[in-house]
Order: sequence, then structure tokens, then C-alpha cells
Amino acid sequence: MIPSSFTFPDFEPGTVWLAGAGPGDPGLLTLHACHAVRTADVIVYDALVDARILDLARPECRLEFAGKRGGKPSPKQPDISARLVELARQNLRVLRLKGGDPFVFGRGGEEALTLAGHGIRFRIIPGVTAGIGGLAYAGIPVTHRDTNQAVTFLTGHGASGTVPDAIDWEAISRGSPVLVFYMGVKHLAAIAGHLIAAGRSADEPVAVVARASLPDQRVVVTTLNDCAAVVAAEGIEPPALIVVGEVVRLRQTLDWFGVDSDR
Repeated sequence: MIPSSFTFPDFEPGTVWLAGAGPGDPGLLTLHACHAVRTADVIVYDALVDARILDLARPECRLEFAGKRGGKPSPKQPDISARLVELARQNLRVLRLKGGDPFVFGRGGEEALTLAGHGIRFRIIPGVTAGIGGLAYAGIPVTHRDTNQAVTFLTGHGASGTVPDAIDWEAISRGSPVLVFYMGVKHLAAIAGHLIAAGRSADEPVAVVARASLPDQRVVVTTLNDCAAVVAAEGIEPPALIVVGEVVRLRQTLDWFGVDSDR
């Protein structure tokens, strides 16, 4: 029960709230995000937002899909940002709902800058990012004091559709015991090759987590040398997370969301 002393901020007409919906499980929606879904006049949502979250919206709320999926026709980012401005200027309460967290590889910063540039008031509602919450559902902590004091989050898919060329593979290989890649399944072989060439052990454990936090979540544990072939053989498809490092071994004990658990 929410204490009576707690009040939600006013979702005013003509404003845009950029909110994270978490990695998938509707239970990971924050209170502020839930309030926004239940109050909005229009929700502009991404492909990774669970349909059960949208079911929380008012019957009169308009739902607009703005999801981008690799290899499929998708709205262009400038068009999405312009649409948010257009809707706000119609004096609507506009919710831009994204999977995970809007500011973690979610292009929320680009959308917020567009809104600011057009004088549109906005609020940011952080969400549980998949690289932390999704791995927790796989029984993999991103940090553990016996294995790592640092973790690096990276995108495995650049704007050109290839592995980002700005990544300093040698630096991250030396400096970060745990690496978490978003959007990297398509380029997993190239990513593994870069890491091995930069000095990571070919036998280092790797986990690939697909459909994180959802009932059909799949987790494949393998090695850096074999990960691309194993993922292909298992038919793992995006959306999926890739984690490289010794923390992967903890899954053997910490897999609370496995087939024998109550999901």
C-alpha cells in the first residue's frame, strides 16, 4: 500500500514524460511509470514494452507504436522525436515509454534534447535497465566482490548496423572484468573475436540471456571461443543480453528464475 503522505507529480497537458518500462516483467515497472501509464492521454511505446503494461492505460488513452527492430522497417528516430513535439503541442499528456531505462542505450537523451530545443517541458522516469535487471533474472550479478570491482556496459550494434568502431577493445579487456553487451547477438562472433584478440581468455565464461525476465526467458552459458556457434545452434534471437566474465559462473547457484521456480 502506498502511504497517504506520498503524492505523485502532476502529469500536465502539453508535457512529455520519458519513462523506462524495465526489461519486460510488468512487476518491475516503477510507481512513477505506472502512474504515468494510467494518466497519459497518448503513449508512444517501443517494441520491447510488454503488452500487459499497456493494459494498465485508460480505455480512452491512444497507443502509438514507435518500435525499432533490427532488419525490419522501423520509424526513424528524428520522426519519433518530432511526433512527441507534435503531440505535446496538441496539449496532450504524452508518455514516451521505452524498454529498460530511457537513458541507457535507449536514445532518450536524443528525444529529450529535441523536446528541450522546442520548448516542451518533460520529465525523465528512470527504469530498471536490462543489463542489470535482466541479468538478475538470469541469476547473474553484475558485480561480486570476489570477482570484479568494475563492470562496463556496451552496445554491440552501432548506428551503421555494425559493431561500433569507437570501442577500444584492448582498454576494456584490460580494465573491466565484466562486460555487458546490449544488442550484440547479431555480431557476437565479431565481438568475441575482438575480445580474444585483445587478450581475453577463449575459455572465459559467457552467458547470453534472451527475453530477460519474461516467462519464456532463455539463458545459454558457454565460453568466449564457442559463444557464437552455440547461440546459433540454440536458435537464440534478439532481444538478448551478452555478459562476459567470471560472474557468469555464479548462475549455477543463483538461478532462482529457472524451470523449477515459481515465475
